[in-house]
Amino acid sequence: MKNILPIESAGGLCALRKKIAGIEKQREMRAPAPFGYAGLDAAIGGGLVLGRLHELFAMESPDNGSAAGFTAMLASHASNVGTPIFWLREETARQGFLHAPGLAEIGIDPGRLVLVVLPDPVALLRAAVDVIRCTSVGAVVVEVRRNPRVLDLTASRRLALAAETSGVTTLLLRIEAEPGPSAAQTRWSVRAAPSAALEADAPGGPAFTVELLRQRGRPDGGCWQLEWDRDRASFREAAVSGAVVSPASDRSLARDAWLRAG
Repeated sequence: MKNILPIESAGGLCALRKKIAGIEKQREMRAPAPFGYAGLDAAIGGGLVLGRLHELFAMESPDNGSAAGFTAMLASHASNVGTPIFWLREETARQGFLHAPGLAEIGIDPGRLVLVVLPDPVALLRAAVDVIRCTSVGAVVVEVRRNPRVLDLTASRRLALAAETSGVTTLLLRIEAEPGPSAAQTRWSVRAAPSAALEADAPGGPAFTVELLRQRGRPDGGCWQLEWDRDRASFREAAVSGAVVSPASDRSLARDAWLRAG
């Protein structure tokens, strides 16, 4: 095991520190994931910072499905192809389970998703930290409903530290919740938006209005309309001319419960 470094001496400790610093530098050099909207990407420094905690809120209850769909798309967009995406939620949330055919329809491989159901917010957050620490995970979604007392600034710091240490992008999906103190890199609100009609007035791709509520180290504010491009598995600026209601605005991408174990 040649990666083991002796730390009995000052030299060994120095070597260990250099190794850790090298790992941290490598994580910092990861390029952000651009959304595909020049104005938005410029506002957040080139794209979504990977290996960080990001918070997403539904504007209102009817937007819960859109926020969940947007989060699934963002998790896919911010992770390497083929890596697993973990989605953690409470078992009391009996509605809104991810719908596998719906994911496939928007270009997300359902086989990548591992759904983990926990009994309460305490178990949910504890398991989330353990999953985020696993470097082989592509992205982690932590779905929290309302404002449980256990999800305080300290808890969000644990999630943020785990993400920064492992380099795993973590998305904290807040359903029917109000913003509070958080260590998240960015905070967003999401609501459904009209999409441009296709030929024969067929509904266009899922579209969203996203608002930047907060970001660390950069100015807050900004609102943009994004559309999901299923063929490229990426976002782009929404074309709203001749707009029709986006499917994401009136039906959830998550209807039937399904669970992949392993």
